[in-house]
Amino acid sequence: MAFKLNSDRFRTAVLELIRRASTDLSLDVVKSITDARDSEEEGSAARGVLTAILKNIERAREKSTPICQDTGTNIYYVTLPEGLSMRRISDIILSATREATRKLYLRPNAVDPVTGKNSGDNTGIMSPDIHFDEWDEPAIRVRLVLKGGGCENVSAQYTLPDTSLKAGRDLEGVYRCILDAVVQAQGKGCAPGILGVGVGGDRSIGMILAKKQLFRKLDDVNPDSDLAKLENRLLKDLNSLGIGPMGFGGKTTALAVKIGKAHRLPASFFVSVSYMCWADRRKSMLFSDLEVIYD
Repeated sequence: MAFKLNSDRFRTAVLELIRRASTDLSLDVVKSITDARDSEEEGSAARGVLTAILKNIERAREKSTPICQDTGTNIYYVTLPEGLSMRRISDIILSATREATRKLYLRPNAVDPVTGKNSGDNTGIMSPDIHFDEWDEPAIRVRLVLKGGGCENVSAQYTLPDTSLKAGRDLEGVYRCILDAVVQAQGKGCAPGILGVGVGGDRSIGMILAKKQLFRKLDDVNPDSDLAKLENRLLKDLNSLGIGPMGFGGKTTALAVKIGKAHRLPASFFVSVSYMCWADRRKSMLFSDLEVIYD
């Protein structure tokens, strides 16, 4: 069945996707934060921080206002039916982004690094950041993550072997890199964090892969059994560090660790860590001729 794009309807749907991503945290993330709050000791700083976070999430949802004042980099992964123009889709996303900024779902965040001038509408060179692929379905899938600057600042990339960490070119070496990234963050980046990790690829592919992991549900299971074991081990060990929410101490330093892999060159072995704050603002939509489904 051929897919015909109604541009106005698609623009309205993207605008709603942005609103939901900015103001309404996904239920699996809320549950994880709630469980973490309940695990912390009564009267502790950790429990107090997580309680305040949950109140903030509830208020943002009720009033349809941004969960965080930094609405972040807008990163899109768009899957299209064959023959649909990527340029056309990009133009519609840019238009919806400008409208979302006018409606205050987004803070103006696009700054020219040379002049220091803010575009005022979240658009500019490579802003928003839009990635495309293709499928055979008569629909458009759009996934959006809003990646805050604080957590982006503590993201990291490692090259194995790393003698300073005693990390070789194996999963034990990957483990040491991820552990080091969280230790170095020390609660910065608005912990508790969610770690998206890309193992392999080149420098750019590794970080793209790491950010894609942030779309996974926090309670899912990695289909690669070795990576699933590593994710579970890391989550347990990261939460034994005592760093805690915002670095105030406690049992909850990380909410999840999600690892993906990509083939690499024999000469290179990169471990790319995309640190996401507790405000894991990611939403997706499936847009067809008949309906729009948000998740």
